[in-house]
Amino acid sequence: MSKALVAYFSASGVTAALAKKLAAATGADLFEIKPEQPYSSADLDWTNKKSRSTIEMNDKAFRPPVANRVEDMAQYDTVYVGFPIWWYVAPTIINTFLEQYDLNGKTIVPFATSGGSGMGKTNAELAPSCKGAVLKAGKLFRSGVSEAELKAWAQQF
Repeated sequence: MSKALVAYFSASGVTAALAKKLAAATGADLFEIKPEQPYSSADLDWTNKKSRSTIEMNDKAFRPPVANRVEDMAQYDTVYVGFPIWWYVAPTIINTFLEQYDLNGKTIVPFATSGGSGMGKTNAELAPSCKGAVLKAGKLFRSGVSEAELKAWAQQF
């Protein structure tokens, strides 16, 4: 029997709400990806070229440390990975999260929230962090998506 995990990073709570709804819709386990150093509002100010998030996103090699780990990643066949879109891609903490596990044979399914942009080059940026896994095309969800819509989407994996 296949077992799924919904792992998510949420800076403002929007992605957290979506991840919880997806986990409920699919019966998957839920895991919050927590940064070692939480992001403040000033850190998230994308209009400030010196904000933490801007600096991190401008350095594609930077990997913000993650404060927690999934205890038994080996038990999961499918990992839904949720995040807000930053600069048309996943925040680099998602790369950090993925790179700390053996993903061989797993299916990785990105899902995202955004205030206005699309998925951009998200999969191209995540692919090197998913060695040995099958990385599926990601999907952007707007707030208000129903549990039924999420379940229908998730059933294809």
